[in-house]
Amino acid sequence: MIGSLARSFAREEPAAPEPFNAPLFRSLIERIPEDERWVVLDLGAVCPTVISLFGGHRCRLDIADVGQGLDTLKEPMEPADLRKAAESLLPELHAEAADLVLCWDTLNYLNRDALTALMTRIEDRCRPGTLVHALICYSHPQMPVEPGHYVPQDDGSLVNVTNCTEQRDAPRYSPEDLTLSMPGYTIDRAMLLGNGMQEFLFRL
Repeated sequence: MIGSLARSFAREEPAAPEPFNAPLFRSLIERIPEDERWVVLDLGAVCPTVISLFGGHRCRLDIADVGQGLDTLKEPMEPADLRKAAESLLPELHAEAADLVLCWDTLNYLNRDALTALMTRIEDRCRPGTLVHALICYSHPQMPVEPGHYVPQDDGSLVNVTNCTEQRDAPRYSPEDLTLSMPGYTIDRAMLLGNGMQEFLFRL
């Protein structure tokens, strides 16, 4: 009886998250110059692996953890107030413009107006030619209720270590939706991944 219960509990343990191939993210890491300084704006939460990854290069890493304040962008408000709310989620402006922005899956959790407001405020922190990486829920109608926490692996793949089982509707933004909502950005490359997400590289 005890052995049967032990086996039952063992079956209920959640499986470890599986890494997924992210070729565009890997290409970004491979193109970081060894002899130049890059400024990286990370919209995700603090991740020691990301800090270590960019710490191995001549990079300044600014971490915004935008997911903690997304509720402030959900309520209807005037465009000027929405821009102020988006600005409050970002690090203070400084003299060094960003070369790379990591959005992870944050854009899925913004309506179109909030998406425009946030990316417009980010544009003020970037130089012409800045690259922006994003993961967009595309194939599946549902997604977790909160943004993921993505950890880069040695081979350039990513693992979402967030243990969130509750689901909500995914906006499933198309490339056209994103282009209209992010007028300062163009799509540099896009790929449909094996996990149903679409991986994007935008360029200012």
